Amino acid sequence: MDKRRRCEWASPDPLYVRYHDTEWGVPVHDDRKLFEFLVLEGAQAGLSWFTVLKKRENYKRAFDGFDPLKVSRYGKSKVSELLNDSGIIRNRLKIEAAIDNAGAFLGVQKEFGSFDSYIWQFTGGKTIRNRWTSIEQVPASTRVSDAMSKDLKARGFRFVGTTICYSHMQATGMVNDHITSCFRYNEL
Repeated sequence: MDKRRRCEWASPDPLYVRYHDTEWGVPVHDDRKLFEFLVLEGAQAGLSWFTVLKKRENYKRAFDGFDPLKVSRYGKSKVSELLNDSGIIRNRLKIEAAIDNAGAFLGVQKEFGSFDSYIWQFTGGKTIRNRWTSIEQVPASTRVSDAMSKDLKARGFRFVGTTICYSHMQATGMVNDHITSCFRYNEL
């Protein structure tokens, strides 16, 4: 039995533990992976992350491996197909937002050379390393996520409120919010 200390939210479910131990908080600089997290974080709005995590592979299949160019070209028939796909969260607004966000994502890539260059500018290109000792100290949003949200919205992104942006920052390692007693805190 693995006795390493983890963040309190990492339940004993193997899927959640694996996500916590191998992905959450690891800096991501791959544009396709950054787009994946934008789609998944938008899908999570109002739901638990675990719900989305269980459907992640279905999202990957349904959204063409999170290829933003392909997703940006989805039309009404693809939206209908996605609305009938029980493997994903069948919410029209979230699906249409993912498609619109793909187009906005491509625009950012064109302007900045990569989405990575754009998104990491909000943290000065490095991970913000917090020193939380309990889950209760971890904020739902910060001034950085507020600024990110405002800028993304101005560029045409949807489902990118400040809480979603902060979750994105946590997932992609823009911020290290592992509690200090978690074994991953010092590893990252």
